[in-house]
Amino acid sequence: MKIIEGNITNPKGFSAAGIHCGLKKEKKDMAIIVSDALCSAAGCFTTNTVKAAPVLYDMENVRNPIKAVAINSGNANACTGEQGLSDAEETADTLAGMLGCGGRNVLVASTGVIGVNLPMDTLKKGVCSCFEVLGKDRESGENAAEAIMTTDTFAKKVCCEINVGGKTVTLAGMAKGSGMINPNMATMLCFITTDAAVSSEVLQKALSDAVIDSFNMISVDGDMSTNDTVLALANGMAENEEIKAGTEDYDKFFEALFYINKALAIKCAKDGEGATKLIEAHVYNAASKKDARLLARSIVSSNLFKAAIFGSDANWGRALCAMGYSGGKFQPMKVSLSFVSEKGSILVMDKGRPIVFDEDIAKKILSEDKIIVEADAADGNAEATAWGCDLTYDYVKINGDYRS
Repeated sequence: MKIIEGNITNPKGFSAAGIHCGLKKEKKDMAIIVSDALCSAAGCFTTNTVKAAPVLYDMENVRNPIKAVAINSGNANACTGEQGLSDAEETADTLAGMLGCGGRNVLVASTGVIGVNLPMDTLKKGVCSCFEVLGKDRESGENAAEAIMTTDTFAKKVCCEINVGGKTVTLAGMAKGSGMINPNMATMLCFITTDAAVSSEVLQKALSDAVIDSFNMISVDGDMSTNDTVLALANGMAENEEIKAGTEDYDKFFEALFYINKALAIKCAKDGEGATKLIEAHVYNAASKKDARLLARSIVSSNLFKAAIFGSDANWGRALCAMGYSGGKFQPMKVSLSFVSEKGSILVMDKGRPIVFDEDIAKKILSEDKIIVEADAADGNAEATAWGCDLTYDYVKINGDYRS
């Protein structure tokens, strides 16, 4: 696998655009992704019972051959009743009409304020304006990545290449996510393009498996969105032999797809609303993979622990406490905990016993912008990693006036 600079327009046959159409006051708020050829598609969606209209629409249509995706920010089209479902369909039909395909060959996504109907005249004009500036160049992909942002402080994109049967296959992704981030699918919006030849069924298997240890392992604030969506589109224009499950080519493809998901997931955790530090919790020697995941996610989800990291306070008891209510099985008397950063490593608990450590050294380690919590469960050979961020004053400020 070769990691390259690029975005969703790098895979062959994909175009994109991002503009300001008026859903937000000033910033870009409308994006489209279009493929020259119909794509195999796959999707993973929020497990929230309250699902936004675009999620319901995509869940019904993601197995169709897909030509394009229309994405708006500034309005989530969530909790909008039957009108919301109609608006999602009308959005797809608007773009489909310009592409000469069926409405069910277009997927949609929205992000922003909940409980407000879409201003459809504005949105449809935005789709048309986006279509007019559609491009395959890098700037077009950058504009699309910017247009899906809400409280994000930077656009999130990643790209890589693999060799499949002598053909260069490219995968790229863009995501938005800063708040309402909580483990358990999908915690944000993400769009992945690839020119690989792969069936919808195989693509869905790969995406579902990749999401488990990437987007399902991040947490910013414990809130799960109504709009969480990951979509993957594969148009086959790399002209490789179709990738089959259980083959060496599949393993290569999965490795690349997982890289895209993981890299974007970490970017979302790092860009948590008001965050100053990325937290990585690595649990190893756990009894099972399930237990390791539960333990790691609970550490990065603990508001008390996140606040301690913000203050560079080595309050490791909060991490152990979070493990205790995670639902994961472990034996507290066996656990060892360490804090690690670029400034070094410090052991704070050894096999269930507290360690007398130098508070000044610990504070120096915890003052870096990436903090790793290593938890040795000493109970098996399974491991998992989760990512989160510190909890700061600015998180409350941002969400105290989100609608304004």
